This record gives sequence, structure tokens and C-alpha cells, in this order.
Amino acid sequence: MRDYPPIADHGMIGDLQTAALVSSDGAIDWFCAPRFDSPSIFAALLDQERGGTFRITADHPDARVTQLYSPDTAVLITRFLTTEGVGEIVDFMPVDTPETATDRHRIFRLMRVMRGSVRFTVECRPRFDYGRAPHTLTLTESGDAAVFTGAGLDVHLQSTTPLSTDHANGNDVLGTVTLGAGEAAAVVLTACAAGGEPPEPLTAETAKATLLATVQFWHRWLRTSRYRGRWRQTVNRSAITLKLLTYAPSGAPIAAATAGLPEQIGGERNWDYRYTWIRDASLSVRSLTELGFTEEANAFRRWLGLRVAADATVTGEPLQIMYRVDGDPCLDEKLLDHFEGYRGSFPVRIGNGAADQLQLDIYGEAAFAIAHGTDIAETAGYQGWQAIRGVMDWLADHWDRPDEGIWETRGGRKNFTYSRLMSWVAFDRVIRLAREHARPANLDRWTATRDAIFMQVMERGWSEKQQAFVQHYDADVLDASLLLMPLVGFLSPKDPRWLSTLDAIERELVSDSLVYRYDPSASPDGLQGSEGTFTLCTFHFVEALARAGRVDEARYAFEKMLTYANHVGLFAEEIGPAGEQLGNFPQAFTHLSLITAAMALDEELDKAEAVGPDPVR
Repeated sequence: MRDYPPIADHGMIGDLQTAALVSSDGAIDWFCAPRFDSPSIFAALLDQERGGTFRITADHPDARVTQLYSPDTAVLITRFLTTEGVGEIVDFMPVDTPETATDRHRIFRLMRVMRGSVRFTVECRPRFDYGRAPHTLTLTESGDAAVFTGAGLDVHLQSTTPLSTDHANGNDVLGTVTLGAGEAAAVVLTACAAGGEPPEPLTAETAKATLLATVQFWHRWLRTSRYRGRWRQTVNRSAITLKLLTYAPSGAPIAAATAGLPEQIGGERNWDYRYTWIRDASLSVRSLTELGFTEEANAFRRWLGLRVAADATVTGEPLQIMYRVDGDPCLDEKLLDHFEGYRGSFPVRIGNGAADQLQLDIYGEAAFAIAHGTDIAETAGYQGWQAIRGVMDWLADHWDRPDEGIWETRGGRKNFTYSRLMSWVAFDRVIRLAREHARPANLDRWTATRDAIFMQVMERGWSEKQQAFVQHYDADVLDASLLLMPLVGFLSPKDPRWLSTLDAIERELVSDSLVYRYDPSASPDGLQGSEGTFTLCTFHFVEALARAGRVDEARYAFEKMLTYANHVGLFAEEIGPAGEQLGNFPQAFTHLSLITAAMALDEELDKAEAVGPDPVR
């Protein structure tokens, strides 16, 4: 049995409705269908024995393996270099009609040999419904197709060449394909509803044409980008990652492709991130718009408008912190007791119990997204504006309450400074919208509330001891979420109080340019164990440094942070003490904050270069 690969040892492919992770040795060990948040078909990342995998690898003990993306695409190439030959696997999911939800999803795996001869081993071991459901296997006599059936799904496996040796291994498929220089073969996995139409016959010509169409899709999409800065390749990869993590039929981005990957190996901080967080998604709107991806930004704003108007939550509040990609507010948290968890990191959770938490900051992020558009009428309309008015009137009555805060702590409610900060943002942005678009609003009350929040944060959120803004009103604990203070316009990035806060965060939460979100020992969060540095906070720190005029420090911190990316430019949620990536993977919010940091750095560097160096005295 394989050992668990490092979390970062993966690339991601997808079709804008679901995604698969491919390890650098050619194993698909995470894939859910028909949606991101559906039960898994392959989940060896959470249990190597029970989770299921789809592996194609060179049958050579000393093969050297490299992995890369075809430039500016989501087409992943895994190369095997041996003394007998050089071969590669080209993995991709075709993007057919992404805006139309479908239960049919295809993974293409093209094997080709560039030099000599390579024998590929093909192993397909699906484990339906997180390994809880049995399945049957049907093989064709020719040996070039198989059908796995379980948990209401058919999984078709087709090959352009028969898989020699043992076709069936129990209810799994195990075989080999030997290719010489210039030869190629394709294996395609199609997941669809049980009893549905079987896929069209697979030919080599079909596989080549589908690859070309997929490459062209990604090139066309990326041409929309307006980014021409210093880190174009890095920003492009992050933009593609955000696109891959967005459910195209609704426009809702998920936080990450996976569930249950640990923030600490062997620990209990193992959450399901396959849902849409109001916070994460809302903050993506500005970056997407500035990059030129207005279609994606507006699609999410429409999704968000529907959530505001629906007033359908499990909490009874106007909004809840997260939803399924179709807007369903029910995310009941369950344990997969039969899975051992990644490297023994148990429990493995699906669903998310934090969905019913009170986190008042989400109203600020939602307003930030709604306001960051060119036409409020298009995304909200009259009924939408009436819903926004209702939410703001509700918030005017309910903002001054303890809540669970941005980090979804399970240690009780507190008066979190970040929640107040973003409540201020909510009123500030909606007041601007009402004035700019001449919409009816209770402006006097909203303005008075906005100003009251500002004064409260300045007085109660400030610690004389720390000479900094702090996590909540009842302690002197620092919190990296407050790095957004100047970025949302609450204070100038060069305000004396903010500069003092930045110094304090650097002093207590920064280690070798990497930023911890807070200190759990100083502010218990109700969970056992520790965690790594939070990558999105590091990128927020970079942006804060740049806006504060510390541009050289910001650039150095940014360049160092980029060295923690994996081999194909992807980031998980956290960085561990030895530089390993931890948590769910890849993480959308991390790539979003990378983009905003890069754009901020470009802007500040351009300003510095325009001024020129200080004259020699």
C-alpha cells in the first residue's frame, strides 16, 4: 500500500462543477461527483485502504517523476523518466457546458511515450459514498471498458487499447499498457447517474480533439485577464485555481476542493471546506473585477443577492456564514468513523457545524461585494435593494453582540474587533450605494450606527498595553484578521495607530515573514492542538506592509512566501513548522490574497519607481 503523499504533492484538474486531485505519482486520490460537495468516489487522501484511488504510473522502480501544468491551462502533465524510456500522463477534465448543472463528468488520462518504451500500470479502485457503499463491476469481453456501479452512480472506464494482464481484481480493475516512442493511449473515466446513457465510444481522435478544446477553453478564458504585472505566471495560476474552485451553474466559489485534511498532522482540526463562505467569496469580487473577470464577479454577486433576498437560513439570521453551492443552507456535520484520516488525523468530518454560528462580519463582506460593481440595478434591482435595506435595518439593531468571529472558534462568543470592523464596512458601503444610486434608505440611522461602531472600535478595540488593535474587547491578544483594517478603508495605511498595530503583529504573530492568525494559547478557541501559519494572513501582511510604505520589506516577504508554493504553484491553507503545507487543498482564499498582494505590490512599486531613487547627497 502507498504511503500518504504530502498534501502539497498534488495538482488539480476540474470542469467548473467538480474537481480531482492528482498526486505526482499519477494517482487520483480525491474526486467527488457530481458536485464538489457530493460524496467521494476516490478519497485515498483520507484513507489509503478504504478511500479508493485511480492510479496510472510507470511500472519502473527507479522512475523519476516530475509534474507541471500545460502553460496557462488546467491541463496537468505527470512525467516519468526511466532508463528505458520517458513517458507522461496528461490529465484534464473537459469543460463542456459549465453553466448547466450535470450529473455527467469525465476525467481524461492520456498516456504517451516520448522516448524508448514505458509500461504503465492502470489501477482503478472506486469506493463510493466515502467508502461506505459497495459496488459491482461489469467488464466488456474486449477488455477496453468497464462499468462500476454503486450508490446511485455508474462509473465508466474506457480505454483506447485493451488493458492487458488481470482486468478484474475483485470488483476493481488492474492492468497494464506498454507504449513505444511516439505511441499514445487514452483512458477516460465518466461518472454519471446509474442507468443513464453510456458514454460515446472512445477513440484516439476523440481524446486528441477533447484535449485541444480544453486547452483552447483555458487560453480563451485567461485572455480576459488585465494583469500585466511582475508576477504574471503566479497570478495566472492563482486565477485559474479560483476559476476551478467556482461552481459555474450558480457562480458560487468554494473554499477548497477537499474535506478533512488536517491543520496539524494527527490533530482534530479537520474541516470540510467544499462550501461557499460569504466572507471568502465576497472578498474575491474586487480582485476578480480588477483582473478583468467581471463575468465571474457578477455571477457571484447575483448568487449573493439571491441569498440576501431569500432570507432562508438555519440560524434565523438574514444570512449565514456558508452555504452549499446551490444556496442550500443545510450543512449538517457528520463524522466518517470508518476513515482513519490523513496520516491518522481523526476525526474526518463532512458537512460543517460552523454553519450555524453567529459571525457578524459577513454582512460587511457581503456589502463589500455588492458595492464593488458598476450597476447595482443589474445585480440587485428593486426587490434586491429592498432586501438589502431590510438586512441593514436588522444589522442596526443587532451589530453590538458577541459572536464566534471570523476564525469560527468553538470556545464561546466574544466581542470580536474584526466583526465590528466589518459591520462598519457594511454601513459604510451601503450608505455610499444609497447616495450614489439615489435609493431610499434610512440614512440618518445608518450613518449614526456606522459612526457609533467606529468610535467603539477605536476605544474598546484598542489596547494601551499592546499599543495595537486587538482580537476582542476582553483581552490584549493580537489577531491577524485586523490586517484588513486599512485595506477596507477603516483607517489610513499610514495612520499612527495602524502603524503601531502593524508593528505589534509583526512582533508577536510573524515568524520569518509567515503569519499566525492568532495565538491559541493566549486566546483558547475550544479545540485541541496547534496549527501552522495562515497563508492568507501572510499575503495580507505583505499588502499591509506595501501600503504602509515598507515596499522593499513587502516584496521580500512576498517572494519568500512564493517559495512555499508546491511544484505547480498551489497553496493549501497553512504552512507547518518544516515548511510543509497543511489543511484543505488548494485553498481559494489563499490564492485570492496572493492576487491582491501582487496587485498592491505592483502598484506601490510602480509609484516608487516613478518617483525614482533618493538623490545622492
